[in-house]
Amino acid sequence: MPKVLKSAVPAEQVAAGRDDVAERVRAIIADIRERGDAAVRDYSAKFDSWSPESFRVSPEQVEEILARVPAQVLADIRFVQDQVRTFAQHQRDSLKEFEVETLPGVHLGQKHVPVAAAGAYVPGGRYPLTASAHMTIVTAKVAGVPRVAACTPPIRGEVPDATVAAMHLAGADEIYLLGGVQAVAALAAGTETIGRVDLIAGPGNAYVAEAKRQLFGEVGIDLFAGPTEVLIVADHTADPFVVAVDLLSQAEHGPDSPAVLITTSAGLAREVLDHVEALLPGMPTRDFAEPAWRDHGEIHVVDSVDEAFALADTYASEHVQVLTEQPRQALEKMRDYGALFLGPGTCVSYGDKVIGTNHVLPTRGAARYTGGLWVGKYLKTVTYQEVTSSESSVRLGEVCGRAARVELFEGHARSGDVRAAEFRRGELSWNPA
Repeated sequence: MPKVLKSAVPAEQVAAGRDDVAERVRAIIADIRERGDAAVRDYSAKFDSWSPESFRVSPEQVEEILARVPAQVLADIRFVQDQVRTFAQHQRDSLKEFEVETLPGVHLGQKHVPVAAAGAYVPGGRYPLTASAHMTIVTAKVAGVPRVAACTPPIRGEVPDATVAAMHLAGADEIYLLGGVQAVAALAAGTETIGRVDLIAGPGNAYVAEAKRQLFGEVGIDLFAGPTEVLIVADHTADPFVVAVDLLSQAEHGPDSPAVLITTSAGLAREVLDHVEALLPGMPTRDFAEPAWRDHGEIHVVDSVDEAFALADTYASEHVQVLTEQPRQALEKMRDYGALFLGPGTCVSYGDKVIGTNHVLPTRGAARYTGGLWVGKYLKTVTYQEVTSSESSVRLGEVCGRAARVELFEGHARSGDVRAAEFRRGELSWNPA
C-alpha cells in the first residue's frame, strides 16, 4: 500500500466556488448574445481596462509591434514554431484518406476536411502565454483551416508585443486584443465586428474554461481544461533536487495547480520535500507556487515502479514526468495521461515552451477519455458512399428492407425496396399505383 508523505486538501474544498463562476459566466454570455459589440466593449473595459476604437489589430499595428520586439525574441518564436509545425505536419501526414470497394461496385471513402473557421485563445493576465499562440494557431494552419481568429487580452492596459508577434508569425488571419469570457463568447456567437467560428481552442483561467464548457455544442472546443497539473514518477535513480525544481515549475502556474510525486524511494521523497521547502522562499512566483504546493502538493511512497505507474494512472494527470531507471516502460505500463516526459533529459517545461508537442492538454481526469490538442482536432473525418453496381444495390436494398422493418422503420425500408425493385424490375406491394 502506498504511504502518503504529503496530501492535498479535500476535493470538496477545491470545488467550492465553481457554481459562482458558472453563474457569472452565464450572465456575461447572455448579455453578449443580446447586445453584441456593446457588451463586449463594456466587459473589456470592466475587466481589462481596455476599450480601443477597434479590438482588431490592423496590419499596420502588427508591423509596429514587430518592430518593438527584440530580434532574439523573434528568432526564438520562429524556432519554437518550426518545432510545433514539424510535429503537427507529421500528425497530419499520419491521417490517411482512402476509398475501398467493399462489394462489387460499392465504393466507400473517408476524407479529412478542416473546419472553416477556428478561434484561438491565447491567455494573458499575469503570464502572457506566448507559446499558446504556437500551439493553437500553427496547428490549425497545418490542418488547413482557412480562417483563424486569435484573441489575447491586454496586460494591465498594455499590448503584449511578443504574444501578438507570435500570433502573426503563426499565421493568424485576424488578431484581436480581447480576453476573458467576452472573447470566447464573441468568437462562439459572433458580433457585429467579430465573425463566429466553428471551433475554439486554447487554455485560459477558470472563467474562460467555464465559458467554453457552456458554449460547447454551439461551437466545438478542443477540450475541457482546468488548472495545470504535474505528476512525477521517480525511483532511487532520480535526482531529488531536479524533482523538486520540476514540481515547482508547474506549481507556479496558479495557486490551484496540483503537483504530485509518486516514488519508490522514501529517502528521495524526504529529500524532495526538504528541497521544495528550501526553494520556495526564493521563488519570484512564490505567491502562486507556495499555495499550490501547500494545498495541492502530494507525495506518495510505493513499493515498486509498477505500483507507481498504476497509482499514476488513477490521477490521469495532464503531465506525467518519468524519472526512473527505465523510463520508456511507462509507454507500455501507463494508459491515462495527457503527455509523457521520459527521462531526465526532458521536462514538462520543454513541452510547455519549446519542444514541439502540443501543450494544450486534458486536466481534471479528462485524460481518461481524450488526448490533447492536435492537428486532427481541427479536422472533420467524413465519409462518402457510391454504388455503381445494380446487382449490389439490389442486394443492399433487400437487406435494408428487412433490417429496417425489424426496427419498425417502414420509410427506411421503402428506400431500400425502391432500389431493389428498380434494378430487378419487381413490384412494390406498398405502392398504390
